[in-house]
Amino acid sequence: MSVLNNSCLTPVSFILNGIPGLEEVHLWISFPLGVMYSIAIAGNFGLMYLIYSEEVLHRPMYIFLALLSFTDVLMCTSTLPNTLCILWFDLKEITFNACLSQMFFVHTFTGMESGVLMLMALDRYVAICYPLRYATILTNTVIAKAGLLTFLRGVMLVIPFTFLTKRLPYCRGNIIPHTYCDHMSVAKISCGNVKVNAVYGLMVALLIGGFDILCITISYTMILRAVVSLSSADARQKAFSTCTAHICAIIITYVPAFFTFFTHRFGGHTIPPHIHIIMANLYLLMPPTMNPIVYGVKTKQIRESVIRFLFKGKDISSHNI
Repeated sequence: MSVLNNSCLTPVSFILNGIPGLEEVHLWISFPLGVMYSIAIAGNFGLMYLIYSEEVLHRPMYIFLALLSFTDVLMCTSTLPNTLCILWFDLKEITFNACLSQMFFVHTFTGMESGVLMLMALDRYVAICYPLRYATILTNTVIAKAGLLTFLRGVMLVIPFTFLTKRLPYCRGNIIPHTYCDHMSVAKISCGNVKVNAVYGLMVALLIGGFDILCITISYTMILRAVVSLSSADARQKAFSTCTAHICAIIITYVPAFFTFFTHRFGGHTIPPHIHIIMANLYLLMPPTMNPIVYGVKTKQIRESVIRFLFKGKDISSHNI
């Protein structure tokens, strides 16, 4: 068991307590989480390899999708291995600096996930509203710069979390009722004033999530106007079909994100802690698990590329969907 540094009330380590109230079924809870993590890793690496190896997928839409898959892998890997160690082996101790590092990566990659979804919405806007200029607007250089800016935005806004958390005194102990180091979960066990942490956390959520959702909403409003103005029903259906997978990805990402965010701040006394913690884990695991499946089912080019890959060197005409 760790001890406190009496000079500054900073713990040497924290104890991540898993899912309070469900300790007896930790092992059973770990199995679906482990299966989902395995599907997420295999699905996203498979999707990235497919986009890399199939020349027909070397287009902006699929480059953004590969970036989303890469972000998904990093996002779920920042917490799930450690969570499974807690649930399987009762390895609950994490050093103070490792906790701050995990906090940084969790929030950076969730912010990047939101940013990539916003970039994908802009991609669909350009593809549908400016189809003739699509390739000239979204060049590889533009895509690389957009991805880098999205990452740097997350880094710059999340770095203060670590400093705001490190300055707090922890005289109430070092037990965190969670499976990973989330900003407010760590701050709440402090005996200091966490108002600055709460306000800054809300500001970051608005600057990242609020801005991205606004851009997505504007993009789809413009897309809807452009699609409705098309004279052909087939053209309208084709245009909408290119957006369905992305809309599904938005729902899968933002619904658990909003639930987790608002219950942390406003539902502390009404939502049972174990429900909040399970949803916080699903928030990081659902998008990486479901995105490759959704895009594989909903996107014709990816389905056809999977068939070409599986039946390479054979007659695949009878397998096309």
